[in-house]
Amino acid sequence: MKKTDIHDLSWDEFDEMRDPRVDSNGFDAVVDRAVSRRGFLGGALAFGSGAAVFGTGLFSSTAAAKADGMSKFAFKPIDIATDAAVHVPEGYETKVLVRWGDALWSEAEGAYSAKTGVSVEMSDKVFGENTDGMELYEVDGKTLITVNSEYVNPKINLPAEAEGTPRSADEVKLLKNLQGVTVMEVEKADAGYKVVVDSKYNRRITHETEMTLAGPLAGSDLVKTNADPKGMTVKGTMNNCGSGKTLWNTYMTCEENFNGYFGTTAEHETTPGESRYGIGGEGRYAYEKFDPRFDLSKEPNEPNRHGFVTEINPADPTSTPIKRTALGRFKHENAEMVHAKDGRVVVYLGDDERGEYLYKYVSTNTWAEGTSPEGILDDGQLFAAKFNDDQTGEWLALTPQATGMTAEEILCFTRMAASAVHATTMDRPEWVAANPLKAEAYCALTNNKNRGVKPNAGGDDTSVNAANPRETNKYGQIVRWVPADENHAAESFTWDLYVLAGNPDVYDNAYAGSENVNAGNMFNSPDGMAFSSDGMLWIQTDGDYKNEGDFEGMGNNQMLIGDPETGEIARFMTVPYGAEVTGLCWSSDKKTGFVGVQHPKGTWPDMGEGDKPRSSVVAFWRKDGATIG
Repeated sequence: MKKTDIHDLSWDEFDEMRDPRVDSNGFDAVVDRAVSRRGFLGGALAFGSGAAVFGTGLFSSTAAAKADGMSKFAFKPIDIATDAAVHVPEGYETKVLVRWGDALWSEAEGAYSAKTGVSVEMSDKVFGENTDGMELYEVDGKTLITVNSEYVNPKINLPAEAEGTPRSADEVKLLKNLQGVTVMEVEKADAGYKVVVDSKYNRRITHETEMTLAGPLAGSDLVKTNADPKGMTVKGTMNNCGSGKTLWNTYMTCEENFNGYFGTTAEHETTPGESRYGIGGEGRYAYEKFDPRFDLSKEPNEPNRHGFVTEINPADPTSTPIKRTALGRFKHENAEMVHAKDGRVVVYLGDDERGEYLYKYVSTNTWAEGTSPEGILDDGQLFAAKFNDDQTGEWLALTPQATGMTAEEILCFTRMAASAVHATTMDRPEWVAANPLKAEAYCALTNNKNRGVKPNAGGDDTSVNAANPRETNKYGQIVRWVPADENHAAESFTWDLYVLAGNPDVYDNAYAGSENVNAGNMFNSPDGMAFSSDGMLWIQTDGDYKNEGDFEGMGNNQMLIGDPETGEIARFMTVPYGAEVTGLCWSSDKKTGFVGVQHPKGTWPDMGEGDKPRSSVVAFWRKDGATIG
């Protein structure tokens, strides 16, 4: 029997291979519920042990908007695609801005080779691989984009003879350097934008960059190591998935699947905390064989120093990144910061794993524009969300009294704290997006094949519930909530489901999706989300792109736009086969958008014989120069 290649597995598959969960929810088999689609969507219908709840009149208003020609979409929705290209509506154009391996400094010009990739010597002087979250900044008249490189594909980064597994410390260094964060200056070109090579703002932040630990965990025994006995500094930010922008214009990069970077070269007994986070066994990139800080048998506390939100100042290339431990430790997807009605700062945070939780951080002190943000992200309260079946919800404070854990333990083992207060297990909470025009927020729940089948990593029940209403949820949904008194710092909220993704061509029950899903806009696995300044919700997918079976008619991954007022959703972009759409930001004049195309297959974007697939950032704009963001 052929051994499974861990580099061919998704991060979720890798976690389950290393630490399989026992089927213990009491289901002998999971089958589709025999309910009609119309009955399911008629209001709140019991489905298993939960109920799906949609906003009153939401979908009837969708139909009315279509009938009255009230659509806000300034484009004709596009069809699905199954090819190796980026497609946008008629009247729009796209151009690749930067690709993995492109030089950020002139010394790295020509460093990338389709045959050999990038050398270790130049690996921290080029744009990293597998672009994800990104944000745009204006600094002293210059335009900067800060963008994550989530992970690497060793089979295309390393020499062919390595067969995807590093064989030396140098090859490990190569992989470390191609991940992390890139800060780059861009400027307008004849078509779209281009990177300003040798800009004083250009910067690469990698798995080796020195950072500061801040907040209640800094200096704790839980984060002390042989290399850092004081527990105050740490090397690297890793598996940088989603992002966020602070109110004071710094960058928040979110560490997601950090657990996969650690392994052991000797016998090591897995602790409950390690087990909850999927830490143990063989590392995904064999770091532990060449760098002792990734070896659990040598540095068991090193994983406790990762899995945070890290703040970076793009305007100062000499600044030290800061890991904000008060925002909790888990598989962070993104960080959506809003200014609460009472002046406090709120950060919404999703933990991207099946059956994990949605969180919120609320600062203790208030912040106002022009004042120092010192302490705002270090002194506050972390909450986990509970969604009730009656469309109400509450934020459960993760305190020592409520959890039976110390304050330091809560921030280091945040998942265990959320379990202790019985928050609602969710279907992989990914990006959170807050509407700039009203007090409401949305979370993409991308999918959960384990819903109703097996518990989460902490043994918590994952039976269906109102916000997560389908067993073996292969399509995902988007939940939205309105905080009490329109104050994001409030501890209660009301909620509904904005959309239940599905396939109406295959199913006529709950798996067909909600009524704002049809044959012309269906999709699966909502992941990235962002609002444009006009209050429209941009939805990016990272799902099954095989276009067959349960996913027939969905084609490649895509970016859609949703109208929060009517529920109407339209397809705006499709990306090459095998890729997902990641990150989204706009130029300051709102005339150009930027998105990431991650892990394409084939030879996109170079498209030559023998070319490697190269994750890239793509710019898009309207040909008539109108605003789009």
